[in-house]
Amino acid sequence: MPAQINPSILSADFARLADEAEAVGGADWLHVDVMDNHFVPNLTLGVPVVESLRKATGTPLDCHLMIEDPDRWAPAFVEAGAGSVTFHVEAAAAPVRLAREIRAKGARAAMALKPATAIEPYEDLLPELDMLLVMTVEPGFGGQAFLDIMLPKIRRTRELISRHGLDLWVQVDGGVSAETIERCAEAGADVFVAGSAVYGADDPARAVAALRAQADAAIARAPWACAH
Repeated sequence: MPAQINPSILSADFARLADEAEAVGGADWLHVDVMDNHFVPNLTLGVPVVESLRKATGTPLDCHLMIEDPDRWAPAFVEAGAGSVTFHVEAAAAPVRLAREIRAKGARAAMALKPATAIEPYEDLLPELDMLLVMTVEPGFGGQAFLDIMLPKIRRTRELISRHGLDLWVQVDGGVSAETIERCAEAGADVFVAGSAVYGADDPARAVAALRAQADAAIARAPWACAH
């Protein structure tokens, strides 16, 4: 699968979200970070903003819920217009039931793992998912430095997916930039969340295209992709 670039509006100008969404019109998805100041020490936005964004852009919305009790709140984000909803397994009471509910409502179901959370205990859950998000920083704030120690985890995640023959996307989020995206792609990621690397650029659309080109080239030479 070609690389997908998902600009994170956490790095955008919140007073101009519609314009900021338009500025990355060539993106595959628009990444929406939802934080509740409980699961993570930050507060961002909720369902009403997602509803407004859905009306303002044709780019599909990828909602990353860094919140407590996603079992209760995730379905509302699908109803608000999200095309993909990611919940943190550390916060979910019943991840299989939640993933099935998200899918039943018509969105892609994704599960996120904090840096200290291993993938192996959740191997049996993989068929219930459409995407696995490996956090490459601690969730809660944008602009953090990429954690290189997550690269082996990305590789193990891709190996598990390949072992089961699943069509499952691997997303990385945190510190993704021109300096780090190729390492992530070579390790097994194919969906990349980029915040400041896109919205901090003079031309966000060009930044998206450049990151995609880098990732595509890295995937093309990656052993995990060549095996397919």
